[in-house]
Amino acid sequence: MDGLLEFQAAPFMLVEPIPVPAAADRSEVCRHALVDDLRGFSWEGRTTVEDAIVAEFGGRTVSVPIFVNEFWTSRQRAAHSLHEVSYRACFKPQLPRFFIDRLTAPGEAVYDPFSGRGTTALEAALLGRQPVACDVNPLSRILLEPRLAPPSLSDIAERLARIPWRGRGAPRKDLRVFYHPKTLGQIGALRGYLLERDASGDLDAVDRWIRMVAVNRLTGHSTGFFSVYTLPPNQAVSLDAQAKINARRAQVPPVRDVPALILRKSKALLASCRAGSQTPAAHRPRLVTGPASATPQIAADSVDLVVTSPPFLDVVDYAGDNWLRCWFCGIDPAAVGITIARKASDWQEAMRGVFVELRRVLRPGRFIAFEVGEVRGGTVRLEDLVLPAAMAAGLDPRLVVVNAQQFTKTANCWGVNNNSKGTNTNRIVLLQKPAG
Repeated sequence: MDGLLEFQAAPFMLVEPIPVPAAADRSEVCRHALVDDLRGFSWEGRTTVEDAIVAEFGGRTVSVPIFVNEFWTSRQRAAHSLHEVSYRACFKPQLPRFFIDRLTAPGEAVYDPFSGRGTTALEAALLGRQPVACDVNPLSRILLEPRLAPPSLSDIAERLARIPWRGRGAPRKDLRVFYHPKTLGQIGALRGYLLERDASGDLDAVDRWIRMVAVNRLTGHSTGFFSVYTLPPNQAVSLDAQAKINARRAQVPPVRDVPALILRKSKALLASCRAGSQTPAAHRPRLVTGPASATPQIAADSVDLVVTSPPFLDVVDYAGDNWLRCWFCGIDPAAVGITIARKASDWQEAMRGVFVELRRVLRPGRFIAFEVGEVRGGTVRLEDLVLPAAMAAGLDPRLVVVNAQQFTKTANCWGVNNNSKGTNTNRIVLLQKPAG
């Protein structure tokens, strides 16, 4: 089972991918084929074409059509099992798949400059493309890299049996608000083992897999996590907040078997994998840790498609949500320069800098699928900020795709009705680097 394994296609895409022409310069063919496909797309219903957005920059005015439909499923867990790790504000694998299928050919490079949990890169590899990913947070690579070349379940079990689960120093006692002392002892032992192996240069692929799984089991709201009941795993609450949850629910952290839970989650992640069909692109991933606006590690004119979702203004506290994961991995959250813009103008200027860099790395004529959302109760549509910023960077706006869903899992978890609060649609701005 070594190496990236074959993707078992989700059964919910009801149209065939657009055949990608073999010619090197096929950008216009792909763009017109995509527009025709969007207009004729029929699944839950026919596509609605809304009034175009008018964008202006530097005396230039463009009209950008908006296509609305449910272009991919709103069902949970409808993609490859390797995607089933949690990260705040991540999008479904079906989103990058929709554009990768239509705008690239096998072997081409697909890039996400705000990688997060690595959804785009992993889906690209599963589809036989070359994954390229960047994120300013080192946690992103920790989450992604092991899933591009997963070890076998037997290798994972063997390593878990060899790890010394005791005697690696006293863990933080304040974390007992989340964990039983025995469980916390195992977590501390595993953390110490992994940090020592990393510092000595002995951390291998199996260790990285175990670290990735442990990061995703630290806290959660079911017995599959190391912790007592708390918020979903993509949001670690503060110590004080967890103490209040414990008091309100009259709960005490139970004993959890850390290695058993890691093995159980590993089995679930590998469920869609089958041996004997490696994806060659997965052996050539380019993974960068740093700001999306400065990626000298990525050559100019080397990327065939960008699919990404940037930080959304001040909606998500990525550092706060990941404080416990960063502690486990030995990362200082304060040293990670995540973009948290409070003003729309500041966010727009930050994205302009990112677009300048994306234009550099993108091949002429190729595309950027830039997913944005509704923020501040729907009063701010980020595409209105994205279009002028992209034009300022020398990119051509082409269209906006709105994937309107009837169900939003995060909203449901918070007891919020769909289409009332939160991000209820995926809004993707399609941009193009000029061919000339």
